Amino acid sequence: MRAFIFDLNGTMIDDMEFHTRAWQHLLNHDLGGNFTWDEVKAQMYGKNPEVLVRMFGADRFTADEMKELSFEKERRYQKEFLPQLALLPGLHQFLDKAHKAGIVMGIGSAAIPFNIDFVLDNLNIRHYFKAIVSADDVTISKPHPETYLRVAELLQVAPADCLVFEDVPKGAEAALNAGMPSVILTTTHQQHEFEGLPNVIHFADDFTGDFFEKLIE
Repeated sequence: MRAFIFDLNGTMIDDMEFHTRAWQHLLNHDLGGNFTWDEVKAQMYGKNPEVLVRMFGADRFTADEMKELSFEKERRYQKEFLPQLALLPGLHQFLDKAHKAGIVMGIGSAAIPFNIDFVLDNLNIRHYFKAIVSADDVTISKPHPETYLRVAELLQVAPADCLVFEDVPKGAEAALNAGMPSVILTTTHQQHEFEGLPNVIHFADDFTGDFFEKLIE
């Protein structure tokens, strides 16, 4: 592979429980919903306004209201998660080794820049990535391939030469639609949930082990 492309939340950091908690509190306590944990978790993909539309319908909020609710959800998530913010085991070493080996890397995330900056700057890892594509940079969210195709374009690498790291089925599907193989970090979903996605080449709990060593050899 000539390029590595990473999803962010749940892939580089194990934070999806905190996102689910922030969403559930906002949806139920602030907006009057009655959603279970599993109902919220199932809808947590794509852009934040898309989540709100799936939960409450297209006519409940204005665009400005959805923007403010999106930032409020992220502020709550960041406040609670910051004390535990850390890369998955082995990832920092993996990034450093790939960088020194000349493998270009990018991030393709449905998160808003506010959240991407929160991770990259607090962990001081921005310098590893030559391309960052956020929710603000695409028209259509995953599982549409736009996010990953845009990262490949910015990295100037053919899609077939990119390897995607993901944690959710919709993300792996986006990689499939972009013509890219994917590695799944099982922080959020289990292996059986990715059945029918032939581009998945490996499952792992984190970035340690021989598989990741051999990717850079």
